[in-house]
Amino acid sequence: MIVTGRKATRGHPLTAAQKEANRLVSRERAANEHGFADLKAWRILTKVRMNARHATKLLRALLVLTNAEVSR
Repeated sequence: MIVTGRKATRGHPLTAAQKEANRLVSRERAANEHGFADLKAWRILTKVRMNARHATKLLRALLVLTNAEVSR
C-alpha cells in the first residue's frame, strides 16, 4: 500500500490531524531518500554483483551503520 500526503485546496484547508499525518509521511520519506542518497554516493549499488538476498542484507547493514553514525 502506498501512503501519500494530503493536499489542501482553496476552500478546504487541512485539519490538524491531516497536517500531522503529512509530517509523519514526510519524515519517513526523508529517511528513505537519505538512505538511497548515501548508497548512490558510495556507488555500492553498481559494485554489488551477488545474489539479491545477500545484497539486501548488505544494504540493510550499511543503512544501520549510516543511521548510527548520523545519530551520534
